[in-house]
Order: sequence, then structure tokens, then C-alpha cells
Amino acid sequence: MECREKSASPGSSSGASRSRPKTSKPKRSATVNNNLTLAEVLDRFGDGPADGVFTDGSSVPNPGPGGWGSVYVSKGEVVDQAYGHHEEETTNNRMELTAIIEGIKLVPAGEEAVVYTDSNLAARTINEWAEGWARNGWRRKNNAPVANLDLVQELYDLTKARPEITIRWIRAHSGSRWNEYADALSTAWQRDTL
Repeated sequence: MECREKSASPGSSSGASRSRPKTSKPKRSATVNNNLTLAEVLDRFGDGPADGVFTDGSSVPNPGPGGWGSVYVSKGEVVDQAYGHHEEETTNNRMELTAIIEGIKLVPAGEEAVVYTDSNLAARTINEWAEGWARNGWRRKNNAPVANLDLVQELYDLTKARPEITIRWIRAHSGSRWNEYADALSTAWQRDTL
């Protein structure tokens, strides 16, 4: 299942708030344990970059059912967002890769953007290893198969076709507003309220 929403006007449940809360922010995220809604994330967090695409994937347990979320933000406002749920067994890594793929699709062709992922493995896969694997017939140096090859190849092809996109790692659950928002999108399937 895939869900996609365009940003809404300020004050609605899917739009971004226009101002940052003036309360102090916790150093660590509560989304991991509390499964916060988007509104709760916007109320609680305000740090981190205000522009880019923020992505996250989850699987509970890992492996198990999972979801992914991507939000495209400009000047602290939601431009677009997408999220989805996979009912069958999946893994956190598959959901992270899916979130990045879907996040890139939120950005109009030709527009420069940074895509943030809190999966260091996913970022390194595309930024460091995929080029060599492609040259090696999609095999690793030790001739072992590449995990999640279907998604790695799709993401690799997408990043080659979209050189204006940069993929960058961001620390997970550190209070970055839009990373926490993407996390909440990725776990939305576990809640009744987005």
C-alpha cells in the first residue's frame, strides 16, 4: 500500500507548522518508543536542516511488517510527502532503500536537492559501493551477492539519472525535526492517526 499527500495549509494535520515551538527540545527522539503522530513530531522537534528530502524506513520486528516515509521540505515547509506499508515480511534495510527511492521521486526533475537518510548503510551503499558492484556485474568484491539487489539497482539507476540529487546520512533520533517526521511517516501504519 502506498499513500501520497500533497502538503496542506498550515494548521492542518499533514502540513508543516509555520513556527518552531519555543519549548526546549529533548536530545533524543521519542518516536522510537512512543510512535508519535506527525502533529506530535512538529510540536516536539525543531532542530536540523530546513530544506531537503528526509526519508526513513522501519520494520517491526526486523524482519517483519514494515513501512517507509519520505517528506520533501523547503524553507521549513512540507512541499510533498509519501509513505507506504508492506504487510508481508520485509526488513528495515528494504524499507530504508524504498524510502530513498520514493523520496527522490518527490523532487521535480532537474531540481537540486539533498536526500537525507538515517541509514548509514543505505547512504554508503549508493555513495561508496554501488558503482563498483555495477562494474563487477552486481557482485561484491568477495563475489558474494548484493543484498536487496532489486532496490539497490533501482536506486543506483535513479541517482545516475538524477545527478542533481545528493544522498547524505543524518543521525537517527537526534531531534532533527524532518528526520523525526519521516520516522513518523514510516511507522504510520501502526497508528490510527497520521
